Amino acid sequence: MSENVKSKLNTRSRVLVDGADRAAARAMLKAIGLTDEDLAKPLIGVANTWTEIGPCNFHLRRLAARVKAGIKAAGGTPLEFNTISISDGITMGTEGMKGSLISRELIADSIELVVRSNMLDGVIALSSCDKTIPGTIMALIRLDLPSLMLYGGSIAPGHYQGRDLTVQDVFEAIGAYASGKISAEELHAIESAACPGPGACGGQFTANTMATISELMGICPMGMADIPAMAEAKDDVAFRAGELVLELIAADLRPSQIITRKALENAIAAAAATGGSTNSVLHTLAFAREANIPFTIDDIEAISARTPIIADMKPTGRFTAIDMHRAGGIRLLAKRLVDANLVHGDVLTVTGKTIAQEAASATETPNQEVIMSVEHPIKESGGLVILKGNLAPEGAVVKLKGNERKTHRGPARIFNREEDAFEAVQNQQIKPGDVVVIRYEGPVGGPGMREMLQVTAAIVGQGLGKDVMLLTDGRFSGATHGLMIGHISPEAMVGGPIALLQEGDIINVDVDARSINVELSDEELAERRANWSPPAPHYTSGVMAKYARLVQQAHNGAVTNFV
Repeated sequence: MSENVKSKLNTRSRVLVDGADRAAARAMLKAIGLTDEDLAKPLIGVANTWTEIGPCNFHLRRLAARVKAGIKAAGGTPLEFNTISISDGITMGTEGMKGSLISRELIADSIELVVRSNMLDGVIALSSCDKTIPGTIMALIRLDLPSLMLYGGSIAPGHYQGRDLTVQDVFEAIGAYASGKISAEELHAIESAACPGPGACGGQFTANTMATISELMGICPMGMADIPAMAEAKDDVAFRAGELVLELIAADLRPSQIITRKALENAIAAAAATGGSTNSVLHTLAFAREANIPFTIDDIEAISARTPIIADMKPTGRFTAIDMHRAGGIRLLAKRLVDANLVHGDVLTVTGKTIAQEAASATETPNQEVIMSVEHPIKESGGLVILKGNLAPEGAVVKLKGNERKTHRGPARIFNREEDAFEAVQNQQIKPGDVVVIRYEGPVGGPGMREMLQVTAAIVGQGLGKDVMLLTDGRFSGATHGLMIGHISPEAMVGGPIALLQEGDIINVDVDARSINVELSDEELAERRANWSPPAPHYTSGVMAKYARLVQQAHNGAVTNFV
């Protein structure tokens, strides 16, 4: 590397390691094996979200080694550091799940702190689960240095009695066992077969939805995200990603040039087209708030309404993320959307090419059944629907595939925490027509917006999925049937209307009308509000309490870094 090139690529880090007055810093870095030659090169942060606690990120040390090799080959000096990861699947249904969304903020904060403090020249972030993906992207937006995110990839599907399994099947098996539909032995067999190795949960749950979004936004190189976690090709693209960071620095290509209003619109189109997780709403709004881009929940509704579902993905469909990769991958999805003018093809990506240029090289596997044509979609409009009304003035989110009821009217069954609702379901106290309301689980009230997959899966496992509606100011993401409405804003803990509900109140939802209401007069609601006071917070000190004091409502992405 010539001296002229070095001076262009390592401008930031010279403040840290150049000059006689920085001898102590160099001495400490030499203690870890770096040489004068290493310190003269661009210093590249490798932000790893590796953890032994759960399969999603378990393999990221392997990928980090390849990333670092790529950085070295391109003339840089990699400096790896770690941040946290909390598994949604492991903590689901416990108090620990409250930490999941909170971890997104800590991931962003910790990466920002390490990179700013050490004046690194560029960053590559490795992520592979529900909150590490948005957390790393939020950090890259804040730092606005030449950088990219590499997704660790999907887990292979499990197999049981001739069918593919994901962790969703385990949650549904819990409900089936509770209702006597399967034996303890069969539950154990499903549990043991569902997750055969490292990688993120295999359906179009939050991780794979956010991976899809990351490529359509341009912050993850096209073609890298959907390669499975344990495939040899993942190591190859990890090496290439390491090289690419140096090219980004040379071109001075930054997230602010990539994550634009158009990129956010592409993100929601990608989520809608794949029947993706409702958490994409929360995280895309968070990206907008971090980047100070005007983008609202109503924009999301409009984009989803015009975007057909064209990927037949679990949990609402038949196929896993690995099936999608084999069919042609996210690149083929992008080509479908670009050709139909459903995304902005001129959005720039970290490869230096536009989305349209990247999509042009898509290859479709003959006779694949995963990614449909826009002309023959699974559903004419996307799966993300925003409802508003006197129960959710700022909005609520429901995911639809097309086989659900569009209306529901029934009595409220009130639960002030997830555990109580789950116990009622397990004891078969929920009846057809009921509206299960789980409140005080919002960003402030939880705190942390627990995801109620255990409750929803148990209801589906008992065969009540099409007959019971669920509402929460927390989150529902993995529903396969019925109306499951989350992200109700404002939440109960800040005095949102959901806090005023009483057992037996009649709740009326009409999806086509985009309405969600409780059949109470304004006068009755005002009287109840006058007599309402918030319960004591669950936490009064520590990270949970700090988060509750800072966090915004769901319609603002539940961010703590709010300008």
